[in-house]
Parts: sequence; C-alpha cells; structure tokens
Amino acid sequence: MDRTDRDDDFRLGGFEELVLLAAHSLHPEGYAVAIGSLLECEGERAVALGAVYATLDRLERKGFVTSRLGEGTPERGGRRKRLYGVTADGRRALEQTRAVRARLWSLRPQLGTP
Repeated sequence: MDRTDRDDDFRLGGFEELVLLAAHSLHPEGYAVAIGSLLECEGERAVALGAVYATLDRLERKGFVTSRLGEGTPERGGRRKRLYGVTADGRRALEQTRAVRARLWSLRPQLGTP
C-alpha cells in the first residue's frame, strides 16, 4: 500500500509508537516477548504481553511491520519465534511522530516556568 500522499495514514497511537520503536531497536530479533521486556525495562512499568501481541497485529495490518517465523531453538523445545521487522512505512511513521513531538516540545515554556 502506497501511503506517500496520505500523511494521516502514518498516525500512531502512543503504545503503537512505543511497540514500533522497540521492534525497530531490536531488529532483527524483535519478537513479542523481547519487545515487551524492553518496554518494561525502559518504561519502568508493567506491560501486558497480550497488549504487545494485539498492537503488533494492528501494526502489521497497517503495513508498519512485517513478521516471519524464525528458526526453532532448543530453549523453546524446537518451537519457532515470530520475528517482527519495521517496514519503510513504519520508519516513516516513527519519523513523522518524532517530528510532531519535537515541534510541540519546541513550543513549550522552559520547564519550571509557570
């Protein structure tokens, strides 16, 4: 799906942004449990794994991530992990979200000023 002419298609919810950024940070080993663990560690709060899975599914439907099954590992009894990669559209969504945040932060008064 080509989104270049529809900027509003790149909008991300707050948790979507965090999950997408975590997946991008963990590339190529971005799987749901690792993404959730990273969010818990960096965000210093509990993250429901079900919310991570639901968000990854939504991001995949939007075309912001792709998934594939990795190789089975002995630690997992031969079961394979679903690995997530961020697409070009997903990177564009992250950049647009970062730009909006930067513009908003530049408009704020100095912290500590009424």
